[in-house]
Amino acid sequence: MELAYIPSPSRGVLDLGPIPLRAYAFCIIIGVVVAVWLGSKRWVARGGGKHTVGDIAVWAVPFGLVGGRLYHVITDNQLYFGEGKHPIDALKIWQGGLGIWGAIAFGAVGAWIGARRRGVPLPAYADAIAPGIALAQACGRWGNWFNQELYGRPTTLPWGLEIDKTLPNGEVIKGVFHPTFLYESLWCVLVAVLVIWADKRFTLGHGRAFWLYVAAYTVGRFWTEWLRIDEAHRFFGLRLNDWTAILVFVGAIVAFVLTGRLRPGREDPDAIDPQATKERAEAAAAASAEPAESAEPADVPAEEPAETSVEAAQSTPKDVEKPS
Repeated sequence: MELAYIPSPSRGVLDLGPIPLRAYAFCIIIGVVVAVWLGSKRWVARGGGKHTVGDIAVWAVPFGLVGGRLYHVITDNQLYFGEGKHPIDALKIWQGGLGIWGAIAFGAVGAWIGARRRGVPLPAYADAIAPGIALAQACGRWGNWFNQELYGRPTTLPWGLEIDKTLPNGEVIKGVFHPTFLYESLWCVLVAVLVIWADKRFTLGHGRAFWLYVAAYTVGRFWTEWLRIDEAHRFFGLRLNDWTAILVFVGAIVAFVLTGRLRPGREDPDAIDPQATKERAEAAAAASAEPAESAEPADVPAEEPAETSVEAAQSTPKDVEKPS
């Protein structure tokens, strides 16, 4: 009996006239929208303004895309440079290839710039946006499905991924492989749920929710990376990204523990977003002024109408002349 494996899309690009609509790009865009939406809700709940996350994301997202591509091109330079390669392909981001490590590092630089412009502490912002980043990664991984890339080892499991594609060098790849894109996507969803729960349960602050996200993500990334069979640099039997995951995991755990000891608890809501604090103060002042303006005036004895005074003056008897 033939098993019903997960099929791969026959194409990842829809041509709308001269404009190509690429599924990989749409997955990234959807991820950004989800991250900003969830991050905004969490930021407002912490006492921040509803537009702050979006304003800072304008800086963080471009930096993240550039950093993600740079990391991929540097660590997988054999794909773009050398005999028979085309360096211009390094600019073709729509064909896939974003390193999450570079995306987070450069994205943090962009977020830092945006946060400074808004007077927002970066750790508080990172805590609010962390689950959204995990969900953005979950969405972005489906771009690998459309591109039929970054799959794992051959498998006969019923959820195996069918691959049928021809490489640029003419090599045909056809078979059933581990859907590592799906594994990582589901893992990222679980990481987002974990961070939201822990943040609410333990009142995490000063960057601890973000470090928890980083530590949890690297655990899942280690085993999905271990399953992959695409070309990669190896050191002592492990892929480069596995070593990166190990180092980042250790760093995240150390940062989580030290932050908890040095700065326990969560930031004061009035200290994380000066603009939002100012707006709340102005709204409170306006609200307290309204009752005073709308209050009924106290009962004051009504003044005697002018007409009455005139009539009284007219009715007063004139001086009577004495007889001579």
